[in-house]
Amino acid sequence: MGVCVGDALGVPVEFTSRAARLQAPVTRMSGYGTYNQPPGTWSDDSSLTLCLADSLCQGFDLRAIGPRTARKIGQSFCRWYNEAYWTPHGEVFDIGGTTCNAIESLLEGVSPVEAGGTDEWSNGNGSLMRILPLAFYHQTFDFPELMQRVHDCSCITHGHARSQIACGIYISIAVCLLQGLEPRSAYLQGIEKVKEIYSPRKYAIEMYRFERVGSGAIDSLSMDEIKSGGYVIDTLEAALWCLLTTSDYAEAVLKAVNLGGDTDTTGAVTGGLAGIYYGVENIPTEWIEQIARKDDIIDLANRLEAAVGWVSERNPTAASGVMDRP
Repeated sequence: MGVCVGDALGVPVEFTSRAARLQAPVTRMSGYGTYNQPPGTWSDDSSLTLCLADSLCQGFDLRAIGPRTARKIGQSFCRWYNEAYWTPHGEVFDIGGTTCNAIESLLEGVSPVEAGGTDEWSNGNGSLMRILPLAFYHQTFDFPELMQRVHDCSCITHGHARSQIACGIYISIAVCLLQGLEPRSAYLQGIEKVKEIYSPRKYAIEMYRFERVGSGAIDSLSMDEIKSGGYVIDTLEAALWCLLTTSDYAEAVLKAVNLGGDTDTTGAVTGGLAGIYYGVENIPTEWIEQIARKDDIIDLANRLEAAVGWVSERNPTAASGVMDRP
């Protein structure tokens, strides 16, 4: 729900400038705008997040190697692309070029872990925006195994090492939040945990690009130093900055959306982390009530919870059905 609400807040103002957002900031759930969609409409960011979550509910073989795991997820992405599966209103809109090319490759029979682009220009935020459900397997896999699955899942649409690293850092921090750490501690511990994972040369040659995130001081940057376009590192930095410089869910996602640019994705990626830390009870009820397919999303959250047998260290009562209420 944290992902979907952040996404929906950003959909009507996607591609608007930061100057426009500072002059007329988003303060509530609105509609129409960029895509002429009603209030509460989420984009491909949430659709693919929900496809991934749904795939993880349905016969997910925990012993499967990457390609078998990825095949089921890739099939759900193809259903979204061809059949409008897990869309808010039965139509696909706002699909990124790299994701589109990868799904076309899947439809042509390319292996899921080889479908995503691997060139320099295939480092948009399209895998980062949908990766969060894998964090809920942190009690099932050991950490290196979880990271391998994160990388495989990124490769379905974004195969470059840079995109894989961004997804890995994000999931590492999300896991720390799920384990009960407050945001700054989760950020610091999350980046520490991935250092060994990214020591092999394949990843090490990319790590200088994550210097600002890896410094442990992303929250010390000014707004002018934070970018909010579609580049995966910019989105990761912006989401962490918004989480670490705010004190509740609404403040975090509104700060993300009001950076302008790729507003829906920055809102979704920020909203995922903020949703974990602050909980669904901290998301404004009036926003949740407007979310398209709200009941389907809540049902999916409960099914995923049951599938992983997950109990949050932060909220040990989660398994008793906290998502029954908005």
